[in-house]
Amino acid sequence: MTFWRTTIGKKMVMAVTGVAMLVFLVLHVAGNLLVFVGATKLDAYSAFLKQQAVVLWTARLVLLAAVVTHVTAAYQLARRDHAARHTAYADLDPQTATIASRSMRVGGIVIAVFVIFHLLHLSTGTLRPAPFVATHVYANVVGGFRIWWVCAIYFVALAAIGLHLYHGAWSWSRTLGLSRPSATPLHRPIATVVSVALWAAFTSIPLAILVGFVR
Repeated sequence: MTFWRTTIGKKMVMAVTGVAMLVFLVLHVAGNLLVFVGATKLDAYSAFLKQQAVVLWTARLVLLAAVVTHVTAAYQLARRDHAARHTAYADLDPQTATIASRSMRVGGIVIAVFVIFHLLHLSTGTLRPAPFVATHVYANVVGGFRIWWVCAIYFVALAAIGLHLYHGAWSWSRTLGLSRPSATPLHRPIATVVSVALWAAFTSIPLAILVGFVR
């Protein structure tokens, strides 16, 4: 608890939980890209996951714990930052800050709302802009992304996730002391590749369905 109460402790927890969520995103998009192979493969993959109940629920609980801890630490750090400076700088000229770093808090809220929408849309089928059958994952995905406003929600949210990943993929190693300060702090090749690759992979799915490439 002493470690958790410190600022660096909260930042390190955010870094570790952020890496856990990044690993999940990589695995998640790898499975989702089966939509390009066809209904048989994607539905079979979904059925296989459901058969591994113990592994699946263990992963879900770990992910839930990571998300809750990450959000809690972010909220507490934001409150601590606000308490330390009630008055904004008269002249702010950021040297290494990026759009991604300056939008982390707003982007985090957008992502949190989107995750709820996404679960209600394609996991539980509570929100049904298109017909939903729990065992027909391919049909659910294709049917949902044929609707333009559903795609619009995903495009905005995925852009926020891409920005969040860009900053997170760069800052986690700095926070954990695994990388040293650079003479060119805005040169972030690994963070760029990771964030752009994941953003493009996720975005390609609703885009391909919306334009009719996947039916």
